[in-house]
Amino acid sequence: MPETQDLSARRAGLTPEQRAQLQQRLRGAAQAVASAVPLPQAIVGRSAPGRTALSAAQQRMWFLWQLDPTSTAYHVSGGLRLDGAVNQAALVASLHALVERHESLRTVFAEAADGSAEQCVQPAGRMDLPSLDLRGMPPDAQEARRSDAVQKLRGTPFDLSTGPLMRVLLIQRDELAYELLVVMHHIISDGWSVQVILDELAVQYAARVRGQVPVLQPLPIQYTDYAAWQAQWLASGEGDRQLAWWRAKLGQEQPALSLPTDRPRRGDGRYRAAQHRMVLPESLVLTLRRAAQGKGATLFMALLSGFHALLHRYTGQADVRVGVPVANRNRTETVGVVGFFVNTQVLRARLDGRLDGAALLEQTRDTAIGAQTHQELPFEHLVAAMRPERSLSTSPLFQVMFNHLRRDHRSLADWPGVTVGRLDFDEEAAQFELTLQTCETGAGQVEAAFIYAAELFEAQTMERMAGHYIALLQALAEHPDQLVGEVPLLGQAEQAQLAAWGDNRQGHGAPVPVHELFERQALAQPQAPALVFGEEHLSYGELNARANRLAHRLVRLGVRPETRVGILVERSTEMVVGLLGILKAGGAYVPLDPEYPPERLAYMVQDSGIALLLTQSHLSGAIPPASGLDVLALDTLQLSDEPEHDPKVPLHAENLAYVIYTSGSTGRPKGAAVRHGALHSCMAWMQQTYALNASDTVLHKAPFGFDVSVWETFWPLTTGVRL
Repeated sequence: MPETQDLSARRAGLTPEQRAQLQQRLRGAAQAVASAVPLPQAIVGRSAPGRTALSAAQQRMWFLWQLDPTSTAYHVSGGLRLDGAVNQAALVASLHALVERHESLRTVFAEAADGSAEQCVQPAGRMDLPSLDLRGMPPDAQEARRSDAVQKLRGTPFDLSTGPLMRVLLIQRDELAYELLVVMHHIISDGWSVQVILDELAVQYAARVRGQVPVLQPLPIQYTDYAAWQAQWLASGEGDRQLAWWRAKLGQEQPALSLPTDRPRRGDGRYRAAQHRMVLPESLVLTLRRAAQGKGATLFMALLSGFHALLHRYTGQADVRVGVPVANRNRTETVGVVGFFVNTQVLRARLDGRLDGAALLEQTRDTAIGAQTHQELPFEHLVAAMRPERSLSTSPLFQVMFNHLRRDHRSLADWPGVTVGRLDFDEEAAQFELTLQTCETGAGQVEAAFIYAAELFEAQTMERMAGHYIALLQALAEHPDQLVGEVPLLGQAEQAQLAAWGDNRQGHGAPVPVHELFERQALAQPQAPALVFGEEHLSYGELNARANRLAHRLVRLGVRPETRVGILVERSTEMVVGLLGILKAGGAYVPLDPEYPPERLAYMVQDSGIALLLTQSHLSGAIPPASGLDVLALDTLQLSDEPEHDPKVPLHAENLAYVIYTSGSTGRPKGAAVRHGALHSCMAWMQQTYALNASDTVLHKAPFGFDVSVWETFWPLTTGVRL
């Protein structure tokens, strides 16, 4: 439950008896101030149980169960380790009293005549406590039997229509060693309810062991009363008011979070859950608390800010939405009731390169406070109103979850003659691709667990992500003025790994421009076939001579190293001659695909700074008007008076070879400038890895404005192969 719930913080410091007294006092205080402070209509208890409609959250859970009755993703599991002489009769009686007291624990669900679902409270029957006796078994056999029993208890699907929707098992491992395991379906319970059950079970058991009558204040309502009240609340117009706030907060567009995964996503969205656990350093937690307090925020808000920053850094997205569960028990009538009250909020963060840690924390604080005052709108109604794109493979409105808890162990000390510890179980099915769960323990520590879809992420990925989260939290706490996008994420080990990966020197020798490698092939085998286009065949000697004549003309026109020359041609002999001629003259070619829209061509001409354009005569209409370019048509250009020998223009590895423009899918196209040294390394690696030989032929198929065309053109021509 998020830390903004002050009621949760107060409850954490009380014994079960004190909590019950607090609930009574809160109800009295509410009545005392009713005349002074206008309050929404109170939730009224019914006189007798019957068939009632589902709450909004239960309707969603019913729908999900109907889609997949075998899923265990919404099982709520917990348990207690009991060391001592357990009074099993008192334990059974206490469990029976809990089921009798809380109608949710004996509720089933059915489809009404009109197709809607109803919840039906069953009579409180005799409570059975199944047990498993492992005494006297060898440790390995005992653990195997226990593991099988736990798996069956937690992994068996619930039938919402027949129930029961709570299962209990008592395992005895030794004379004075027990485990009490409980599994419930989420449709009747939530995390707060588990704490209510633990508190009341302690009170019930302690009284019975001492021969006393358990004393608990009568419940003012049952969960079905809340479901009926919620329907009235929504019909009154208050839901529309809160919905308007959420619409304004989330905006019209609902972008999905594109979190990079190690493996492709599945179409059905069903994944096994795995976890990476850690404990935050105590010094970091202390510094975070101080930093948060300085901004009028809480530890919950600081931890969420760090998570927002982490997701931004991993995805590059400026609009990040995270699901955050809230207890949704801001009415005193609901505090001690077992039921599915929890609601989910969508907390949005907007990040850019100018946002520092302090500003992000302030933004998160304001968002969380506003969300708390509008927490009663059911998530299901928000989804219906926002109408995001729906898919079985992903959740609507958000794809990752953040859950902040406070763990209260105080009731565990109230078992006479028994030392009690809490048992926690890892989730078996992942509800979301990623959930970060942080938990404040009684010792002041903060535990964190990255719960992730095992089929999507490797364990090492989550381990690295956890380290990056720590780095962002440290920056948030210690350097709040540092920009979120500039926080160093990599530790020393990761930096060393990247350096090792980047050290890929292969010993290709001194860089040689690709046109010089082509010239060597022309000298060594001038009669070998170099280029085939339709019925036209050129040998290496013929292709080299044609490219040389063009290169000499370009040199006379002023082309020299670093001069950018545009080339607007279709796939043809002229294309290859033009590319080689530009490089031989020392220039860098800028490919302009005639299929591009005129406005894109005009932009590329202007942005690249070319003054000379090589083209074909039939493409004159594609030349941007008023460009002021000197234009040469390669198919009609007279070059017979130019020399055929290699120009031998001096070049070095850092001279520019070509500039290819990106697609512009994320904005305007950008020119990627590649130098001769890099081009030589690429061609050498291609030949070393794939090794063309004289009998090979390479098909040129990519548009020459696409980077793949570079190796398709020069790899065969630098290795003596036919193109």
